[in-house]
Amino acid sequence: MKVLWAPWRLSYIEKPEPASGCFFCDRPRLVDRAARREAFVLHSTDHVSVIMNRFPYANAHIMVSPREHTADLPGLRGEIATAFIHEVQLAAAVVQQAYSPQGMNVGMNLGRVAGAGVADHLHCHIVPRWEGDTNFMPVLADTRVMPEHIEAAYDRLLPLFEERST
Repeated sequence: MKVLWAPWRLSYIEKPEPASGCFFCDRPRLVDRAARREAFVLHSTDHVSVIMNRFPYANAHIMVSPREHTADLPGLRGEIATAFIHEVQLAAAVVQQAYSPQGMNVGMNLGRVAGAGVADHLHCHIVPRWEGDTNFMPVLADTRVMPEHIEAAYDRLLPLFEERST
């Protein structure tokens, strides 16, 4: 029998009750580089932040969110909406440069019934995709296989965000 090791999944399985507050609001406020790394913050501006999904659907799954706590896409003010789409473009370009995926899912789930895990803070998912990146594991074992540890993905993406934002 072959064994599939995914030790980072234990933090998801044993995750505590959700902390108060909003991680889309709280994480980008971290100033210390080590704390930002631990929170997987890749990039932030005055209006928008980019963080890695701690429980990704695929390798290098990242999320872009406005810094303003809102779930109201049509109500985003002009400069925030412009900054938001700019960061989605930047994030897609960085993922393309780092991983050369054959495609990407880019999208938002607006509201809990639409699948939003965090329904009260607007965010856009950037999920790189490759031919054959899904298999029997999600169907039979409710498990996804990630080919790279999230910390290695962070280390791969961070310099590209830093390079493009200077």
